[in-house]
Amino acid sequence: MIFNQSEFDLRCEWGQKGINRLASISDVAIVVDILSFSTAVEIATNNGAIIFPYRWKDGSAIDYAKSIEAELATKRTSTTGYSLSPQSLTKISTGTKLVLPSPNGSSLTLLTGNTLTIAGCLRNCEAVARFAQKHGDKIAVIPAGEKWEDNTLRPALEDLIGAGAILSYLSGSLSPEAKTAVTVFNAFKNDLLNTLKKCSSGKELIHRGFAWDIELAAEINVSDCVPIFTNNAYVRSN
Repeated sequence: MIFNQSEFDLRCEWGQKGINRLASISDVAIVVDILSFSTAVEIATNNGAIIFPYRWKDGSAIDYAKSIEAELATKRTSTTGYSLSPQSLTKISTGTKLVLPSPNGSSLTLLTGNTLTIAGCLRNCEAVARFAQKHGDKIAVIPAGEKWEDNTLRPALEDLIGAGAILSYLSGSLSPEAKTAVTVFNAFKNDLLNTLKKCSSGKELIHRGFAWDIELAAEINVSDCVPIFTNNAYVRSN
């Protein structure tokens, strides 16, 4: 009770602990993983693809993909196929079924239970907020964060900004944690691309050669696609 922000309509908490505390008592859970799961899912589903989240570094992903007649995402560094790189998904074909493991957004999606779950990012923040509000008053926005080398949570600025962007379009009482996310978004909203390039996650992607993914992730409200998680996959809502 102390940690679930239940006295507020709009809640915000980090990662797996946030999902565990907030999802079951909320009407809607919004998973925010800006660099790059949520951005990748928005781009793919906007093109009509069907995205199956899966656990990270789980050897059973190959058999799972075969069992549902889907492709399995390649490593991000691969020069062929689809991966967690949003750029690799910009031309994905309608109807493509893709199993997309990731350590953060994908893994968190699988923990939300029966709560309506949406993948939110900067590209679709207003559309996601409007859709969520139509499906309930109690909304949990979960910035996924990243992982340190020892697998502990690394709160990631880009995800807090993304959570704040979505929350800024929602109506209702905000928890202090949700208010903080909105404040952070407002502080950086006029310089999103620069901020994402300079934050730790952005610098990591640039170092690995994925600067274009940051360009895609920093675009705000360029899409009305709302990816909803249903039947084990993210699809574009009707």
